[in-house]
Amino acid sequence: MKQLVTKGIILARTNYSEADRIITVLTPDQGKLRLMAKGVRKPKSKLAGGIELFSISDITFIRGKGDIGTLISARLHTHFGNIIKDIDRTMLGYDLIKQLNKATEDEPEPAYFYLLEKALQALNTEHIYSDLIRAWFGAQLLELSGHAPNLQTDTTGNKLATGHTYNFSFEDMAFVPATGNGRFNAGRIKVLRLLFSRNSLNALQQIEGIEGHSTGLVPVIQTMHNTFIRT
Repeated sequence: MKQLVTKGIILARTNYSEADRIITVLTPDQGKLRLMAKGVRKPKSKLAGGIELFSISDITFIRGKGDIGTLISARLHTHFGNIIKDIDRTMLGYDLIKQLNKATEDEPEPAYFYLLEKALQALNTEHIYSDLIRAWFGAQLLELSGHAPNLQTDTTGNKLATGHTYNFSFEDMAFVPATGNGRFNAGRIKVLRLLFSRNSLNALQQIEGIEGHSTGLVPVIQTMHNTFIRT
């Protein structure tokens, strides 16, 4: 059968029989693959080093007649080794991979691969705030899945005004004018817009006060995610 070559990020690994593993791989051009890595758990396996988590690998595989293909070879292309030096960033990395795996079907568009690649690069860069990565990733995942909130007008159709405060309606995915002091002022709304934009994490990191705003927005974005993206 024809051998195919691509790049991949490991999303999940499941032990199978005594020495094998079934791996789930996200690729930019072949969708999401489930591949049998035969003998990978043996001490001298040539495949083991190429299917590390928090890595991008060059893989060669054969599609199977069913849902599971066969991994022929795997070689590390990029390993984000700094992630595992910090337990909090390691756990965040696991969480982001899990979120993306559950949110995508078998044929996700290439943008999902590049989103995860950028997230791993950021986690590997120690000076980028963890909560900024978490909030940005959640926002970008909502954007890709078609569930981005309305960040321009309120629920009455009026443009969001700088001098007003708002609360957020998860049902409408839009802001509601507050009668008193709302949870969202112009500053928080601006940061939320930036998180849903195409700005890089390096650029966002330079914005004054971004860490505090990101931390405060993580629960909001997570609730959006739980409401609209399958988990």
